[in-house]
Amino acid sequence: MTQTPSQPSGQNPPPPAQATSPSPAARASRFFSRLGPAGPLALGALFLPPLGSLVLFTLMATTEIGPWLRSHEFAGVLLYVTAFATLAGLAVLPTYAQSALGGWAFGWAIGVPAALAGFAGGAIIGYAISRRASGDRVEQLIAERPKWKAVRDALAGPPAGSTAAPHSFRKTLGMVALLRVAPNSPFALTNLVMASVKVPWVPYTLGTMLGMAPRTALAVVIGAGVSQSLTKDSLEQATPAWVWAASIAVTLAIVIIVSLIARRAIDKVTQGAPDRIPGT
Repeated sequence: MTQTPSQPSGQNPPPPAQATSPSPAARASRFFSRLGPAGPLALGALFLPPLGSLVLFTLMATTEIGPWLRSHEFAGVLLYVTAFATLAGLAVLPTYAQSALGGWAFGWAIGVPAALAGFAGGAIIGYAISRRASGDRVEQLIAERPKWKAVRDALAGPPAGSTAAPHSFRKTLGMVALLRVAPNSPFALTNLVMASVKVPWVPYTLGTMLGMAPRTALAVVIGAGVSQSLTKDSLEQATPAWVWAASIAVTLAIVIIVSLIARRAIDKVTQGAPDRIPGT
């Protein structure tokens, strides 16, 4: 009969093997997979608009799209608004170039309301697609991390059905408008984030229009001031130097405000609480 070798006296048994923690790449891959369709949508929202910008500027430089839209009067405006809403909502084209096209084709008096109508339509389309694609996946990820949840509740308000006190309509409207004001705020990606955390669609839509009105009007006015073909170079040359400085200042101010709100929300989380719920 075979006997198991006994542990030499005076020696402790070896410690049990510990499971190795996953690498950052593995954690990122798992996080991305848990996003479901929202993950590929986020990548598309990041990379498609810059590519679409190249196509749009090439089209404007090599065709008579501006005069053609202008010659069709109301039908041209309607076509512009419809195309703006659809292409912006699908994250195919950047909103700045489309706004400038409105000013170049119709002038600022018609271009500003037409571009804002396109923004509203694009925001609704983007919200509907993103809301269906994200489902409850992002909410589940946020619920596992108390600090993330605190920041989400502070910025967007708790989701429907939560026991936490909901944001007032005015507060939600103000936060959406604040996040939209930044000149370099990515339109399509912001649509996806706000839909994924279930910002109510009415303050979302109104806040989008309020927040984007200043930068939209500016882009339309700059586009209206371009006399030759509307290209990236001609648009940059028509942009006053103060616009770049103001854009940087506004962006920094918004980053500071949002950071302070997020920091205050995190500080309210119980001191020493884990950043994610154990077992998740």
